[in-house]
Amino acid sequence: MPDNLNTQQLHGVILAGGFGKRFWPFSRSHLPKQFLKLNEEHSLLQSAFALTDPWIPPCRKWVVTNGQFAELTQSHLPEIRGEHLLLEPCGRNTAPAIGLAAMVLVANDPDAVMLVMPADHVIGPSEAFRQDVERGYQLIQADPEQLVLFGVPPHDPATGFGYIERGQPVAPGIFRVQSFREKPDRATAEAYFREGHFFWNCGIFMWRAAEILNRLAQAEPEIGRLLDELQPWVGQEEWNARVSEVFPRMKSISIDYAVLERDRNIAVVEASFQWDDVGSWDALPRILPADEQGNVIRGTHVGIATHNCIVCSTPGHLVGTVGLQDCIIVQTPQATLVAHRDDEQGIRTLLAALEKQGLNQFL
Repeated sequence: MPDNLNTQQLHGVILAGGFGKRFWPFSRSHLPKQFLKLNEEHSLLQSAFALTDPWIPPCRKWVVTNGQFAELTQSHLPEIRGEHLLLEPCGRNTAPAIGLAAMVLVANDPDAVMLVMPADHVIGPSEAFRQDVERGYQLIQADPEQLVLFGVPPHDPATGFGYIERGQPVAPGIFRVQSFREKPDRATAEAYFREGHFFWNCGIFMWRAAEILNRLAQAEPEIGRLLDELQPWVGQEEWNARVSEVFPRMKSISIDYAVLERDRNIAVVEASFQWDDVGSWDALPRILPADEQGNVIRGTHVGIATHNCIVCSTPGHLVGTVGLQDCIIVQTPQATLVAHRDDEQGIRTLLAALEKQGLNQFL
């Protein structure tokens, strides 16, 4: 970043508390998606942490995750300081998680600027991401009340993402947010794609920690009150015990619904970096190479007349397929999934059926 920017206030906050159910059965309640090594080298969490290494040191990086993943997170990120691992006793969506992190950051650095990013997305290259963050950071330096989002130009009419409608430009590649749109149906997504002034909402944000606390308290006073109740305990020995008592009382709500969709002083930076939310098995062909038949293979596989399939298995297990097309085959020691690639909702229905039948040990 340019020398004239005071980047000593820039902190990275990684949200790592999700369970990644759509990646079942590789992603399980005890080993969710962010801890998977989809490229067989680094976990998604490790890649997210390393993405900002050249310009945010470990002493200004924080991870928010579920308390049950504390040891697992520490094993994946041995370089993170213990007090920089913020543990949620239960899931309450992104607004309370971001509020908790912002409160701790303000206690450590009243001028902290938060770069908030998910642990389980694929983002790169690092230099392009750095340049986009730099542009957003300059905007916040000029206007401390500014909230900054990052929007990905869509390369197809996807129905699985929320959209950001851009308004008037405020700087090269930066626009006012005109509106937020929910995940659209196919016809609406195609219209957004044709119109050319919509971005995918990739869930990456940047703002002053003190400012997002103020906006959250205004929009959701009860969350603000509970965060105020926790504030005196930051850095104290009783911190985790107090969080375990107070955090579950917070409303479960996303930062989008709690603050962003109600606000007007929001800008969106047009992303020059590549992004994928790796939201389901069908994302794997976008991040891993396919063979001549269009199959993405992770493990040992022999296929006859098999095309455009995703096949994943554990070491030492052979998967053989004959006459299959557009299928997902995922084998683990505890569970095996066979599904059509396009039926993401079917996997959700399957997981609900497992829970209903009391087969939670397989979730």
